[in-house]
Amino acid sequence: MIATLKARLGEKVSDDPAILESHGKDASYPRMIPPLAVVYAGSLEDVQETLAWCRENHIPLIPYGSGSSLEGQIIPHVPAITLDFSRMKRVLEIRAEDFLAVVEPGITREELEKELQDTGLFFPVDPGANASLGGMAATNASGTTTVRYGGMRQNVAELEVVLANGQVLRLGRSVRKTSSGYDLKDLFIGSGGTLGIITRLVLRLHPVPVFIHTMRVFFPGLEEAAHAAYRIMASALPVARLELLDELSLKFINQDLKQHYLEKPALFLEFHSSVAEAIEEESHLAEKLVKASGALNIHVARNAEERMTQWEARHQFYWAFVHCNPDRLYYTTDVAVPLSRVPELVGYAQELLREMHLEGSIVGHVGDGNFHTLVATLPEGYHLAEEYSARLVERSLALGGTATGEHGVGLVKKRFMEAEHGPALEWMRQIKVLFDPDGILNPGKML
Repeated sequence: MIATLKARLGEKVSDDPAILESHGKDASYPRMIPPLAVVYAGSLEDVQETLAWCRENHIPLIPYGSGSSLEGQIIPHVPAITLDFSRMKRVLEIRAEDFLAVVEPGITREELEKELQDTGLFFPVDPGANASLGGMAATNASGTTTVRYGGMRQNVAELEVVLANGQVLRLGRSVRKTSSGYDLKDLFIGSGGTLGIITRLVLRLHPVPVFIHTMRVFFPGLEEAAHAAYRIMASALPVARLELLDELSLKFINQDLKQHYLEKPALFLEFHSSVAEAIEEESHLAEKLVKASGALNIHVARNAEERMTQWEARHQFYWAFVHCNPDRLYYTTDVAVPLSRVPELVGYAQELLREMHLEGSIVGHVGDGNFHTLVATLPEGYHLAEEYSARLVERSLALGGTATGEHGVGLVKKRFMEAEHGPALEWMRQIKVLFDPDGILNPGKML
Protein backbone atom coordinates (compact mmCIF):
# COMPACT_ATOMS: atom_id res chain seq x y z
CA MET A 1 0.00 0.00 0.00
CA ILE A 2 2.79 2.45 0.91
CA ALA A 3 4.31 1.72 -2.52
CA THR A 4 1.43 3.60 -4.16
CA LEU A 5 2.07 6.59 -1.89
CA LYS A 6 5.76 6.51 -2.84
CA ALA A 7 4.78 6.37 -6.50
CA ARG A 8 2.91 9.66 -6.06
CA LEU A 9 5.34 11.53 -3.81
CA GLY A 10 8.68 9.82 -4.37
CA GLU A 11 11.53 10.44 -1.92
CA LYS A 12 9.25 12.55 0.27
CA VAL A 13 7.83 9.28 1.67
CA SER A 14 9.83 7.25 4.20
CA ASP A 15 9.12 3.93 5.88
CA ASP A 16 12.58 3.66 7.41
CA PRO A 17 12.09 2.03 10.86
CA ALA A 18 14.19 4.64 12.69
CA ILE A 19 12.19 7.49 11.16
CA LEU A 20 8.91 5.76 11.93
CA GLU A 21 9.97 5.27 15.54
CA SER A 22 10.98 8.91 15.96
CA HIS A 23 7.52 9.97 14.73
CA GLY A 24 5.68 7.56 17.00
CA LYS A 25 6.34 9.37 20.26
CA ASP A 26 6.15 12.82 21.78
CA ALA A 27 7.95 14.47 24.68
CA SER A 28 5.86 12.87 27.44
CA TYR A 29 3.39 10.19 26.31
CA PRO A 30 4.67 6.81 27.58
CA ARG A 31 3.97 4.68 24.50
CA MET A 32 5.75 4.65 21.16
CA ILE A 33 3.46 3.69 18.24
CA PRO A 34 5.07 4.14 14.82
CA PRO A 35 3.04 5.35 11.82
CA LEU A 36 2.79 3.39 8.58
CA ALA A 37 4.94 5.98 6.81
CA VAL A 38 6.16 9.55 7.11
CA VAL A 39 5.57 12.09 4.35
CA TYR A 40 7.90 15.12 4.35
CA ALA A 41 5.71 17.78 2.80
CA GLY A 42 7.50 20.51 0.86
CA SER A 43 4.50 22.42 -0.43
CA LEU A 44 0.76 22.95 -0.21
CA GLU A 45 0.38 20.56 -3.15
CA ASP A 46 2.20 17.81 -1.25
CA VAL A 47 -0.29 18.20 1.59
CA GLN A 48 -3.24 17.96 -0.78
CA GLU A 49 -1.74 14.96 -2.59
CA THR A 50 -1.15 13.12 0.71
CA LEU A 51 -4.69 13.88 1.85
CA ALA A 52 -6.08 12.60 -1.46
CA TRP A 53 -4.19 9.30 -1.04
CA CYS A 54 -5.42 9.00 2.56
CA ARG A 55 -9.04 9.55 1.50
CA GLU A 56 -8.77 6.98 -1.29
CA ASN A 57 -7.25 4.38 1.04
CA HIS A 58 -9.22 5.29 4.20
CA ILE A 59 -5.99 5.88 6.12
CA PRO A 60 -5.81 8.57 8.83
CA LEU A 61 -3.33 11.45 8.65
CA ILE A 62 -1.50 13.09 11.56
CA PRO A 63 0.26 16.47 11.16
CA TYR A 64 3.71 16.62 12.80
CA GLY A 65 5.77 19.70 13.70
CA SER A 66 8.77 19.17 15.98
CA GLY A 67 7.40 16.41 18.23
CA SER A 68 7.43 18.52 21.41
CA SER A 69 3.78 17.96 22.33
CA LEU A 70 3.04 16.34 25.68
CA GLU A 71 -0.42 14.75 25.64
CA GLY A 72 -0.16 12.20 22.83
CA GLN A 73 -1.43 14.53 20.08
CA ILE A 74 0.92 13.05 17.46
CA ILE A 75 0.69 9.37 18.50
CA PRO A 76 -1.00 7.22 15.81
CA HIS A 77 -3.15 5.01 18.02
CA VAL A 78 -4.54 3.49 14.79
CA PRO A 79 -2.53 2.80 11.58
CA ALA A 80 -1.87 6.23 10.08
CA ILE A 81 0.39 8.39 7.92
CA THR A 82 2.41 11.13 9.62
CA LEU A 83 2.74 14.40 7.67
CA ASP A 84 6.03 16.01 8.70
CA PHE A 85 6.40 19.78 8.09
CA SER A 86 10.13 20.13 8.80
CA ARG A 87 10.76 20.95 5.09
CA MET A 88 8.15 23.74 5.09
CA LYS A 89 9.98 26.22 7.28
CA ARG A 90 10.38 29.42 5.29
CA VAL A 91 9.69 32.94 6.45
CA LEU A 92 7.64 34.06 3.45
CA GLU A 93 7.42 37.73 4.36
CA ILE A 94 8.15 40.12 7.21
CA ARG A 95 5.76 43.05 7.08
CA ALA A 96 7.43 45.15 9.74
CA GLU A 97 5.27 48.20 9.03
CA ASP A 98 2.19 46.13 9.91
CA PHE A 99 3.88 44.17 12.75
CA LEU A 100 3.27 40.87 10.91
CA ALA A 101 5.27 37.87 9.73
CA VAL A 102 4.09 35.30 7.19
CA VAL A 103 5.56 31.84 7.79
CA GLU A 104 5.25 28.19 6.85
CA PRO A 105 4.17 25.80 9.62
CA GLY A 106 7.46 23.95 10.08
CA ILE A 107 9.59 26.91 11.14
CA THR A 108 10.39 26.85 14.84
CA ARG A 109 10.05 29.63 17.35
CA GLU A 110 13.83 30.07 17.68
CA GLU A 111 14.34 30.11 13.89
CA LEU A 112 11.78 32.90 13.55
CA GLU A 113 13.49 34.77 16.38
CA LYS A 114 16.76 34.78 14.40
CA GLU A 115 14.98 36.09 11.30
CA LEU A 116 13.56 38.98 13.34
CA GLN A 117 16.83 40.02 15.02
CA ASP A 118 17.38 43.20 13.01
CA THR A 119 13.77 44.34 12.84
CA GLY A 120 13.25 45.64 16.39
CA LEU A 121 10.30 43.25 16.62
CA PHE A 122 9.72 39.87 18.25
CA PHE A 123 7.14 37.10 18.35
CA PRO A 124 6.14 36.76 22.00
CA VAL A 125 4.69 33.26 22.42
CA ASP A 126 7.37 31.30 24.25
CA PRO A 127 6.43 27.77 25.43
CA GLY A 128 10.03 26.98 26.36
CA ALA A 129 10.43 24.15 23.84
CA ASN A 130 11.71 25.05 20.38
CA ALA A 131 8.35 24.07 18.92
CA SER A 132 7.17 24.59 15.35
CA LEU A 133 4.83 27.54 14.79
CA GLY A 134 2.26 25.30 13.09
CA GLY A 135 2.28 22.91 16.03
CA MET A 136 2.03 25.80 18.46
CA ALA A 137 -1.09 27.02 16.67
CA ALA A 138 -2.54 23.51 16.58
CA THR A 139 -2.26 23.24 20.37
CA ASN A 140 -2.92 26.93 21.14
CA ALA A 141 0.46 27.05 22.84
CA SER A 142 1.40 29.71 25.34
CA GLY A 143 4.17 30.12 27.90
CA THR A 144 6.16 32.49 30.06
CA THR A 145 5.08 35.73 28.34
CA THR A 146 1.37 34.92 28.01
CA VAL A 147 0.48 37.04 31.01
CA ARG A 148 1.29 40.16 28.95
CA TYR A 149 1.15 39.19 25.28
CA GLY A 150 -1.33 36.31 25.18
CA GLY A 151 -1.03 32.87 23.62
CA MET A 152 -1.29 31.71 20.01
CA ARG A 153 -4.93 32.70 19.57
CA GLN A 154 -4.07 36.31 20.38
CA ASN A 155 -0.99 36.31 18.13
CA VAL A 156 -2.19 34.65 14.91
CA ALA A 157 -3.85 37.03 12.45
CA GLU A 158 -4.48 34.58 9.62
CA LEU A 159 -4.31 30.87 8.86
CA GLU A 160 -4.20 28.88 5.66
CA VAL A 161 -5.81 25.51 6.34
CA VAL A 162 -6.34 22.43 4.15
CA LEU A 163 -9.53 20.53 4.95
CA ALA A 164 -9.92 16.75 4.80
CA ASN A 165 -11.49 17.06 1.33
CA GLY A 166 -8.45 18.97 0.05
CA GLN A 167 -10.12 22.39 -0.02
CA VAL A 168 -7.92 25.32 1.04
CA LEU A 169 -9.40 27.90 3.43
CA ARG A 170 -7.84 31.24 4.32
CA LEU A 171 -9.13 32.28 7.71
CA GLY A 172 -8.80 35.61 9.54
CA ARG A 173 -7.59 38.96 8.28
CA SER A 174 -4.40 40.95 8.83
CA VAL A 175 -6.18 43.66 10.79
CA ARG A 176 -6.27 44.51 14.47
CA LYS A 177 -9.99 43.79 14.75
CA THR A 178 -12.93 42.57 12.69
CA SER A 179 -16.63 41.92 13.23
CA SER A 180 -17.08 39.99 9.98
CA GLY A 181 -18.61 36.52 10.20
CA TYR A 182 -17.96 33.55 12.44
CA ASP A 183 -14.45 33.27 13.88
CA LEU A 184 -13.31 30.09 12.12
CA LYS A 185 -9.63 30.95 12.54
CA ASP A 186 -9.77 30.54 16.29
CA LEU A 187 -11.76 27.32 15.88
CA PHE A 188 -8.76 25.74 14.16
CA ILE A 189 -6.25 27.12 16.67
CA GLY A 190 -6.15 24.52 19.44
CA SER A 191 -7.91 21.84 17.38
CA GLY A 192 -4.86 19.55 17.43
CA GLY A 193 -4.99 18.74 13.72
CA THR A 194 -8.46 17.18 14.03
CA LEU A 195 -10.30 19.69 11.81
CA GLY A 196 -7.75 20.69 9.19
CA ILE A 197 -4.05 21.00 8.43
CA ILE A 198 -2.30 24.36 8.90
CA THR A 199 -0.05 25.23 5.95
CA ARG A 200 0.60 28.97 6.43
CA LEU A 201 0.37 31.47 9.30
CA VAL A 202 0.36 35.24 9.56
CA LEU A 203 1.73 36.08 13.00
CA ARG A 204 1.46 39.25 15.05
CA LEU A 205 4.78 40.82 16.06
CA HIS A 206 5.52 43.23 18.90
CA PRO A 207 8.19 45.90 19.44
CA VAL A 208 11.12 44.72 21.54
CA PRO A 209 10.65 46.38 24.96
CA VAL A 210 13.03 49.25 25.67
CA PHE A 211 13.44 48.69 29.41
CA ILE A 212 13.33 45.26 31.03
CA HIS A 213 13.48 44.62 34.75
CA THR A 214 13.95 41.09 36.08
CA MET A 215 13.93 39.80 39.64
CA ARG A 216 13.91 36.59 41.67
CA VAL A 217 12.00 36.37 44.93
CA PHE A 218 12.17 33.46 47.38
CA PHE A 219 9.53 32.48 49.94
CA PRO A 220 9.20 30.15 52.94
CA GLY A 221 6.49 28.07 51.21
CA LEU A 222 4.80 27.48 47.88
CA GLU A 223 1.46 28.96 48.91
CA GLU A 224 3.13 32.19 50.05
CA ALA A 225 4.73 32.45 46.62
CA ALA A 226 1.35 31.86 44.96
CA HIS A 227 -0.28 34.51 47.16
CA ALA A 228 2.46 36.97 46.17
CA ALA A 229 1.80 36.19 42.50
CA TYR A 230 -1.86 37.05 43.02
CA ARG A 231 -0.92 40.36 44.68
CA ILE A 232 1.30 41.21 41.73
CA MET A 233 -1.48 40.44 39.25
CA ALA A 234 -3.99 42.44 41.28
CA SER A 235 -1.74 45.50 40.98
CA ALA A 236 -1.32 47.65 37.88
CA LEU A 237 2.24 46.47 37.27
CA PRO A 238 3.20 45.75 33.60
CA VAL A 239 4.06 42.10 34.23
CA ALA A 240 5.58 40.32 31.24
CA ARG A 241 6.61 37.09 32.99
CA LEU A 242 5.55 35.67 36.34
CA GLU A 243 6.85 32.16 36.93
CA LEU A 244 6.56 29.90 39.97
CA LEU A 245 9.19 27.28 40.86
CA ASP A 246 9.09 25.03 43.90
CA GLU A 247 12.12 24.19 46.03
CA LEU A 248 12.76 20.88 44.27
CA SER A 249 12.86 22.65 40.91
CA LEU A 250 15.55 25.02 42.17
CA LYS A 251 17.51 22.08 43.59
CA PHE A 252 17.58 20.35 40.20
CA ILE A 253 18.44 23.60 38.37
CA ASN A 254 21.35 24.20 40.77
CA GLN A 255 22.58 20.64 40.41
CA ASP A 256 22.33 20.33 36.64
CA LEU A 257 22.99 23.91 35.48
CA LYS A 258 25.59 24.74 38.16
CA GLN A 259 23.58 27.64 39.54
CA HIS A 260 23.45 28.78 43.16
CA TYR A 261 19.85 29.81 43.68
CA LEU A 262 18.30 29.62 47.13
CA GLU A 263 16.46 26.29 47.27
CA LYS A 264 13.14 27.73 48.38
CA PRO A 265 9.88 28.30 46.47
CA ALA A 266 10.43 31.22 44.14
CA LEU A 267 8.86 33.66 41.75
CA PHE A 268 10.82 34.70 38.66
CA LEU A 269 9.43 38.04 37.46
CA GLU A 270 9.97 40.37 34.55
CA PHE A 271 8.47 43.77 33.76
CA HIS A 272 8.53 45.51 30.38
CA SER A 273 8.33 49.27 30.17
CA SER A 274 9.05 52.13 27.77
CA VAL A 275 10.11 54.61 30.45
CA ALA A 276 13.22 54.17 32.64
CA GLU A 277 11.74 56.09 35.58
CA ALA A 278 8.68 53.86 35.57
CA ILE A 279 10.84 50.76 36.01
CA GLU A 280 12.19 52.10 39.32
CA GLU A 281 8.72 52.86 40.66
CA GLU A 282 7.39 49.51 39.47
CA SER A 283 10.28 47.66 41.11
CA HIS A 284 9.63 49.43 44.39
CA LEU A 285 5.95 48.47 44.30
CA ALA A 286 6.77 44.87 43.37
CA GLU A 287 9.18 44.55 46.29
CA LYS A 288 6.58 46.00 48.64
CA LEU A 289 3.97 43.47 47.47
CA VAL A 290 6.19 40.40 47.75
CA LYS A 291 7.44 41.44 51.17
CA ALA A 292 3.84 41.64 52.34
CA SER A 293 3.53 37.95 51.36
CA GLY A 294 6.57 36.93 53.39
CA ALA A 295 9.43 37.14 50.87
CA LEU A 296 12.70 35.82 52.32
CA ASN A 297 15.07 37.10 49.65
CA ILE A 298 14.79 39.46 46.67
CA HIS A 299 17.40 39.55 43.93
CA VAL A 300 17.34 41.99 41.02
CA ALA A 301 19.17 41.06 37.81
CA ARG A 302 22.09 43.46 37.36
CA ASN A 303 22.57 43.10 33.60
CA ALA A 304 21.22 41.45 30.44
CA GLU A 305 23.49 38.41 30.86
CA GLU A 306 22.14 37.64 34.32
CA ARG A 307 18.60 38.16 33.07
CA MET A 308 19.15 35.71 30.23
CA THR A 309 20.73 33.19 32.61
CA GLN A 310 17.69 33.35 34.86
CA TRP A 311 15.23 32.63 32.04
CA GLU A 312 17.49 30.02 30.53
CA ALA A 313 17.36 28.22 33.87
CA ARG A 314 13.56 28.34 33.82
CA HIS A 315 13.39 27.06 30.26
CA GLN A 316 15.92 24.28 30.93
CA PHE A 317 14.13 23.10 34.06
CA TYR A 318 12.58 20.08 32.30
CA TRP A 319 15.97 18.76 31.18
CA ALA A 320 17.50 19.49 34.58
CA PHE A 321 14.71 17.41 36.13
CA VAL A 322 15.34 14.57 33.68
CA HIS A 323 19.12 14.61 34.15
CA CYS A 324 18.72 14.52 37.93
CA ASN A 325 16.23 11.64 37.76
CA PRO A 326 17.83 9.28 35.21
CA ASP A 327 16.27 6.05 33.95
CA ARG A 328 12.74 7.07 34.90
CA LEU A 329 9.50 7.72 33.09
CA TYR A 330 8.41 11.36 33.17
CA TYR A 331 4.80 12.40 33.45
CA THR A 332 3.92 16.04 32.78
CA THR A 333 0.51 17.49 33.49
CA ASP A 334 -0.92 21.01 33.51
CA VAL A 335 -4.07 22.67 34.82
CA ALA A 336 -5.33 26.25 35.06
CA VAL A 337 -7.78 27.92 37.44
CA PRO A 338 -9.08 31.44 38.10
CA LEU A 339 -6.28 33.57 39.59
CA SER A 340 -7.85 33.72 43.05
CA ARG A 341 -7.81 29.89 43.30
CA VAL A 342 -4.17 29.40 42.30
CA PRO A 343 -2.78 29.35 45.89
CA GLU A 344 -5.36 26.75 46.90
CA LEU A 345 -4.67 24.45 43.95
CA VAL A 346 -0.89 24.82 44.20
CA GLY A 347 -1.08 23.84 47.87
CA TYR A 348 -3.25 20.85 46.99
CA ALA A 349 -0.86 19.78 44.21
CA GLN A 350 2.13 19.81 46.55
CA GLU A 351 0.31 18.02 49.36
CA LEU A 352 -0.96 15.37 46.92
CA LEU A 353 2.61 14.62 45.84
CA ARG A 354 3.51 13.99 49.48
CA GLU A 355 0.40 11.91 50.12
CA MET A 356 1.06 9.68 47.09
CA HIS A 357 4.83 9.47 47.79
CA LEU A 358 5.67 10.80 44.33
CA GLU A 359 8.84 12.61 43.25
CA GLY A 360 7.58 15.68 41.47
CA SER A 361 8.24 19.36 40.85
CA ILE A 362 5.73 22.17 40.44
CA VAL A 363 6.44 25.05 38.07
CA GLY A 364 4.08 27.35 36.30
CA HIS A 365 2.92 30.50 34.63
CA VAL A 366 0.94 31.53 37.68
CA GLY A 367 0.37 35.02 36.31
CA ASP A 368 -2.25 33.45 34.04
CA GLY A 369 -3.43 30.80 36.51
CA ASN A 370 -1.59 27.91 34.85
CA PHE A 371 0.98 25.55 36.37
CA HIS A 372 2.60 22.20 35.64
CA THR A 373 3.64 19.22 37.70
CA LEU A 374 6.45 16.99 36.42
CA VAL A 375 6.62 13.56 38.03
CA ALA A 376 9.49 11.03 37.78
CA THR A 377 8.51 7.42 38.29
CA LEU A 378 9.57 3.86 37.61
CA PRO A 379 7.48 1.94 35.05
CA GLU A 380 5.63 0.01 37.75
CA GLY A 381 4.59 3.27 39.41
CA TYR A 382 3.49 5.10 36.28
CA HIS A 383 -0.17 4.45 37.07
CA LEU A 384 0.26 6.52 40.24
CA ALA A 385 1.44 9.49 38.20
CA GLU A 386 -1.63 9.10 36.01
CA GLU A 387 -3.84 8.94 39.10
CA TYR A 388 -2.14 12.05 40.47
CA SER A 389 -2.88 13.93 37.26
CA ALA A 390 -6.51 12.80 37.28
CA ARG A 391 -7.04 13.93 40.85
CA LEU A 392 -5.38 17.28 40.13
CA VAL A 393 -7.60 17.82 37.07
CA GLU A 394 -10.71 16.93 39.04
CA ARG A 395 -9.81 19.48 41.71
CA SER A 396 -9.09 22.09 39.02
CA LEU A 397 -12.52 21.55 37.45
CA ALA A 398 -14.17 21.76 40.85
CA LEU A 399 -12.53 25.17 41.33
CA GLY A 400 -13.87 26.44 38.02
CA GLY A 401 -10.67 25.68 36.11
CA THR A 402 -9.70 23.62 33.08
CA ALA A 403 -8.11 20.22 32.46
CA THR A 404 -5.33 21.81 30.44
CA GLY A 405 -4.15 25.39 30.24
CA GLU A 406 -1.73 24.98 27.35
CA HIS A 407 -0.67 21.36 26.72
CA GLY A 408 -3.84 20.51 24.82
CA VAL A 409 -6.14 17.49 25.04
CA GLY A 410 -4.61 14.81 22.80
CA LEU A 411 -5.10 11.25 24.02
CA VAL A 412 -4.51 11.92 27.70
CA LYS A 413 -6.99 14.64 28.67
CA LYS A 414 -9.95 13.71 26.44
CA ARG A 415 -11.59 11.70 29.23
CA PHE A 416 -12.16 14.97 31.12
CA MET A 417 -13.83 16.78 28.23
CA GLU A 418 -17.38 15.85 29.16
CA ALA A 419 -16.93 16.95 32.78
CA GLU A 420 -15.51 20.27 31.61
CA HIS A 421 -17.79 21.04 28.68
CA GLY A 422 -21.05 19.19 29.34
CA PRO A 423 -23.59 19.34 26.47
CA ALA A 424 -21.20 21.53 24.44
CA LEU A 425 -19.09 18.42 23.83
CA GLU A 426 -21.76 17.01 21.51
CA TRP A 427 -21.61 20.20 19.43
CA MET A 428 -17.84 19.76 19.20
CA ARG A 429 -18.42 16.25 17.86
CA GLN A 430 -20.80 17.63 15.24
CA ILE A 431 -18.20 20.22 14.20
CA LYS A 432 -15.65 17.42 13.82
CA VAL A 433 -18.02 15.44 11.57
CA LEU A 434 -18.79 18.55 9.52
CA PHE A 435 -15.13 19.25 8.71
CA ASP A 436 -13.91 15.64 8.65
CA PRO A 437 -16.84 13.32 7.80
CA ASP A 438 -14.59 10.31 7.13
CA GLY A 439 -12.61 10.75 10.35
CA ILE A 440 -9.17 10.75 8.73
CA LEU A 441 -7.69 13.80 10.50
CA ASN A 442 -5.87 12.76 13.67
CA PRO A 443 -8.69 10.46 14.86
CA GLY A 444 -9.18 9.54 18.50
CA LYS A 445 -7.79 12.82 19.79
CA MET A 446 -9.71 15.54 21.60
CA LEU A 447 -13.12 13.78 21.47
